[in-house]
Amino acid sequence: MADYRIEHDSMGELKVPSAALYGAQTQRAIDNFPISGLALPREFIRAMGLIKAAAAAANLALGHLKKGQAAAIRKAALAVAEGRYDPQFPIDVFQTGSGTSTNMNANEVIAHLAAQAGAKVHPNDHVNYGQSSNDVIPTAIHVSATLATSERLLPALRHLKKMIDKRSRELKNVPKTGRTHLMDAMPVTFGQELSGWSAQIGSAIDRIEDALKRMRRLPQGGTAVGTGINADPKFGAAVARELKALTGVRFESADNFFEGMAAQDAAVELSGTLKTLAVALMKIANDLRWMNSGPLAGLGEIELPALQPGSSIMPGKVNPVIPEATAMVAAQVIGNDAAITIGGQSGNFQLNVMLPLIAYNLLQSIEILGNVSRLLADKAIAGFKVNRERVNQALAMNPILVTALNPVIGYEKGAATAKQAYKERRPIMDVALETTGLSKEELKKLLDPTTLTRGGIHSE
Repeated sequence: MADYRIEHDSMGELKVPSAALYGAQTQRAIDNFPISGLALPREFIRAMGLIKAAAAAANLALGHLKKGQAAAIRKAALAVAEGRYDPQFPIDVFQTGSGTSTNMNANEVIAHLAAQAGAKVHPNDHVNYGQSSNDVIPTAIHVSATLATSERLLPALRHLKKMIDKRSRELKNVPKTGRTHLMDAMPVTFGQELSGWSAQIGSAIDRIEDALKRMRRLPQGGTAVGTGINADPKFGAAVARELKALTGVRFESADNFFEGMAAQDAAVELSGTLKTLAVALMKIANDLRWMNSGPLAGLGEIELPALQPGSSIMPGKVNPVIPEATAMVAAQVIGNDAAITIGGQSGNFQLNVMLPLIAYNLLQSIEILGNVSRLLADKAIAGFKVNRERVNQALAMNPILVTALNPVIGYEKGAATAKQAYKERRPIMDVALETTGLSKEELKKLLDPTTLTRGGIHSE
């Protein structure tokens, strides 16, 4: 048997691999775009299958498909959504900006599967009935990003926040040297420091959840240019209802199809919240790296779990690999956001023409942020140990504690005391006994690091 068959489309005949479930339009895209080897991700193909299944059900209910056709399309589309045919979606991300090739890829595969089941189904006339690539692909971006965020990213962030909160409670009474400008400052507790991380993640969750309100609004039903040509006026709302039934997510039909097809503002907004999350994770990761630095020549405040050898030449070296991976994910997400921002600017009149790029980068950001958040929680934050001896030693030598004496001895005498302690490398307590006229008992109370972490004025 030949290893190919002849398929045709409106441009003529074309050879397609015999085993392929797709047809001529998909093959043309494979031939036209041998660019990166990057295919659209699993979540996007899942969304395409869900949309085609929802469209078939909607068209049946509205009287535009026969029962047998709709059933066959729905069954095939759900199999696509489940991931059973992912190898049949090989088209490069860098393709036609509308994603028409990917829409036709889905139409052809689903039609082929339906035909194998005995139904008379055409890719355009039936699978794509009432639809255009111009509303299907933007809808798929919204559906895939919403599902990936809801099912993977947000649970991972809640897990991370829960772990940070747990460690914060455990370390709420352990004081350490605070730092501003990377320089010694007044003391804080580890619990207070971690509470800042928790608040960052909590705010990120809030921002993402708010952005999802716009992502759940779907432009399906706008067809080619937003006017709804060749689509039943009830089609968009019917598809949204079917998608809600399939996924449990409160999808709804967009109020304005022109916005949803010509622009990608909701996707840009969601990406912006992911960039903000990436910035927060970079900050947390770098705090962990600094606190873990050393262990002898750095801060050495904490010891992260040892996960793997850190050097091919230096025996015994262990590196903060999870915070490093987190920082790299953050950098990638920030870069993805730049690409998505440019993609969002590329709406010309009634259509955005960088839809596959937006889809790929947005879904990658969601995936890697979710994955690394769990790793950061479980392999770094959960198991780090505080080096209390090192922390207490740094606190005792910290001249900035003299700040607590300002209300008693004044700023200038405090500054002179701190400078002397710095110069002589002596504990601030010892120097303050000589310069302030205060008793040891008074100074112990005024300079107690734990008391100082509670703020306020600590005077006799």
